[in-house]
Amino acid sequence: MERFTKSHYPKSKYVFFTGKGGVGKTSVASSLAYSVANDQKRVLLISTDPASNLQDIFNQPLTNEPSLIQGTTSLYALNLDPVQAANDYKEQVIAPYRGKLPDVAIQSMEEQMSGACTVEIAAFNQFSALLTDQKVQEEFDIIIFDTAPTGHTLRLLQLPMAWSGFLADNSSGASCLGPLAGLEGKKQMYKKAVDVLSNADLTTLILVTRPDTNPLKEAARASKELSDIGIENQQLIINGLLEVPDSEDAYASAFYKRQRSAMENMPVELSNLPTYTLPLVPYTITSLNRMGAWFNNIDINESLPDITSEDYSPHSLSIHQLIEEIMEDSKRIIFTMGKGGVGKTTVATLVALGLAEKGERVHLTTTDPAAHIKWVLGDNKPSTLTISNIDPNTVLTSYKKEVLQKASESMDEEGLAFVREDLESPCTEEIAVFRAFAEVIESHPDEIIVIDTAPTGHTLLLLDSTESYHKEISRTSGEVPIAIQHLLPTLRDKDKTSILITTLPEATPVYEAARLQNDLKRAGLNVSHWIVNQSFINIKTVNPLLSQKAKHEVKWLEKINTLSNNHTVIIPWSLKEPTGLDGLHTLLEEK
Repeated sequence: MERFTKSHYPKSKYVFFTGKGGVGKTSVASSLAYSVANDQKRVLLISTDPASNLQDIFNQPLTNEPSLIQGTTSLYALNLDPVQAANDYKEQVIAPYRGKLPDVAIQSMEEQMSGACTVEIAAFNQFSALLTDQKVQEEFDIIIFDTAPTGHTLRLLQLPMAWSGFLADNSSGASCLGPLAGLEGKKQMYKKAVDVLSNADLTTLILVTRPDTNPLKEAARASKELSDIGIENQQLIINGLLEVPDSEDAYASAFYKRQRSAMENMPVELSNLPTYTLPLVPYTITSLNRMGAWFNNIDINESLPDITSEDYSPHSLSIHQLIEEIMEDSKRIIFTMGKGGVGKTTVATLVALGLAEKGERVHLTTTDPAAHIKWVLGDNKPSTLTISNIDPNTVLTSYKKEVLQKASESMDEEGLAFVREDLESPCTEEIAVFRAFAEVIESHPDEIIVIDTAPTGHTLLLLDSTESYHKEISRTSGEVPIAIQHLLPTLRDKDKTSILITTLPEATPVYEAARLQNDLKRAGLNVSHWIVNQSFINIKTVNPLLSQKAKHEVKWLEKINTLSNNHTVIIPWSLKEPTGLDGLHTLLEEK
């Protein structure tokens, strides 16, 4: 596998970067933009990431208009805010109905347009305007987008019912197609944008990932999803590779071996992509000097600040202490929540195993098809721990059948066609899975339930709106099962439910976790603890790279302490991979 260099730069006019939060998309996109601009190309770098740190990287304020980056002659950047755009877009759609529909209907519409779908559509509005802007095309040689639209967004825009007159007249509501209600008149702009994205001569899509098992799986899923809708010109950059083994330091040696093992066993979907690597470096990408050095493989001679002492010890709990606290508080339901790749399945399994080994009767349930919890724990798990795996495909099929059967009782064929399309959105799966979770909880009344892969606050509010406002038919329910009616009040009772947000001690995962916490607060749910996974802050390493990595965690740990109201749990990066009973026990024994 080659290191990414200037010889590997895409030749297309448009370059899109995509990848899960925290893999280094913005650092890679910014460094590529700077290096290309140094070759006397006029470059525009555009970010539509709600958690963008583009302004921090270039150390200057950015707006939604191109700004020349200080210290360069031809690199321009702009920072779009999709959250604000989503709010404006939502109001544009809902405003005509205020005063004409009942307040409860307006409230339901607002919630239907408060989820990630609306943010994605609003962001794509911005993408499309820039992709189809003739002036922008003429002014810049290369246009680089930090954060590409997802396959979900593009599929949503291709649904034919989204453009029909039925959508504007429909009063039954839809949680994911609802955000498309304001798109009349933009179909041609969107079609042109999608054509540009799928044209390999014009556009290159670069998947950014890390040399770790879960991020590589996420990259494979994104690659397939985008390929399925015609975006084939893809490359893969594996960022943060420890390039030199260090046999003198146990942690560096284990880190190196684990990364190599993940790359050797990466998903087959990635095997045919041009694949390059970028190295792990001891500094954060916060200056043009560092950008150029990192991307062009140049040694950097600068004294790095000692931002903390080696024995930094934040106010925090260990996972062992968290389990003791859960037992003392007699919580009945434990949720682990977090974005993909931060380790929420590991946290859920640790908590369930720890409680069971202390004699509690525990049921652990997950929807992650890659978790293999039964295989990880094997036959040696405590007899007090039971496990179930909810298959999203199975519950989704059952849920679609139920909703369509209910809809057919009162809708004509045009209405049914709309409902069928709406049922194809990811929101449908989330609600179907939550209903299955509710049924699991209802059927295990005498056990502590630990739930991996939990619903968002948006999902809970949608379900709650159907509980209070029974529409003739809505894809979010039809009829609210008794299990869900029982569960929603329980989840809002902090004496019965503990919500654990899992994150990594890095910028993007922390910002994403903060948004998740706000989303849950809207739904009336209380987060009890933040779990910081894979931290280097207190491990005994003398490797320069890993030592500096630990020091750079301090800023984020302090922010997490504030966000969690000092209810922070730190799980250290372990020499033994946290799989199997031995690996899990290693983490449980950390004091």
